Amino acid sequence: MLASLGASDSETDELLRYNENTYDHTGLSRITPLPLPDEPFISVWEKYESEAIIKGAFDSLKGHLVQLRFLVRKGISEESFYRSVTLRGVPPQDIPQATGLELKRSDLLHLTIHPTLAGRIPIISTPVREEFVALVRALTKRNEPAPIPKSMGSAIVTGYNNWDRIVRYRARWETENRRNCSEDQWKEEFRRIIPQKNLYQDRFIILSDGPYSAVSAPEMGLSEDEWQRLSLIIRREHECTHYATLQLFSSMQNRLIDELIADYIGIVAATGRYRADWFLRFLGLEHFPEYREGGRLENYRGKPPLSDGSFKILQTLAKKASENLEEFDRQHRDNFETERWKAIAIMILTCFTIEELSSEKALSILQKALRYAERICV
Repeated sequence: MLASLGASDSETDELLRYNENTYDHTGLSRITPLPLPDEPFISVWEKYESEAIIKGAFDSLKGHLVQLRFLVRKGISEESFYRSVTLRGVPPQDIPQATGLELKRSDLLHLTIHPTLAGRIPIISTPVREEFVALVRALTKRNEPAPIPKSMGSAIVTGYNNWDRIVRYRARWETENRRNCSEDQWKEEFRRIIPQKNLYQDRFIILSDGPYSAVSAPEMGLSEDEWQRLSLIIRREHECTHYATLQLFSSMQNRLIDELIADYIGIVAATGRYRADWFLRFLGLEHFPEYREGGRLENYRGKPPLSDGSFKILQTLAKKASENLEEFDRQHRDNFETERWKAIAIMILTCFTIEELSSEKALSILQKALRYAERICV
């Protein structure tokens, strides 16, 4: 198929590597019943959420997520005081430079715990674009002023080392081992828990409520209020879908197939049906075969990035796959009007590569997968 789109041998190899299906379906029975149980970190985030009701989300989170105790500043991640807090667990209150992340409208920050197929996940949201950028830089870029694309309005954080959970663990451990809790014994216990990442690593989502993919309301033909409402739903469900594929199928990557699946779930959740024209506009392909610079597709070019020739072919794959998916959704909309439609759709779409979803056989293979998924997802 790639050759028929004009791909050279080297571009074909490049795209096959990029589009490889990395979703693990070897234990499909494990996804029943849904939703999955909450991950262990949820219990402490419930405390953060309760605290946020009383003192505000930012003040609550700043007391527990140590990166929020520092400014965003070039070079800060290499400073000894920063590394001592974020890598060794030195209490930030003992560090003079821990003056706090600057947020002008911290009162608008919101924390909630949202249900997904994979269990609940914390969501930190803000309506202020600059503050969303600051949060992403603090919590995913080690407080460095890394560039954040305008088309990026959400981020899912995985593998976050939460020192607050370690502090809480140590307090419990000392209570249970009053006669054997010296500093040296704690160091030994700490080494023991390092491989047990479920004891201290968290996952959460950061959201802004600006226009989805930096596409304006007039471009969508909608009022500002309506587009803001829909944008938040699409963005939230998009990130929750990434979390679901990570938990259910052990994969979440910055690739076109991941974005197609996540945007499919988001768009349907917001509007009740899938629209290929929306997806293509979000990517920067509303005037295909022209590509709009700054479109979201360039955020998923891969590492190392796809060559220009391969990136051009990826655009064609995006158009064909999204149009096939729209037709499949139209034909089977009744199948997806149940509470389990997300699970069915995610299972189906993770079975295939973007080349398969772009092919002339896409509808046929999707229909076969649908029949199987309806037996598995209960």
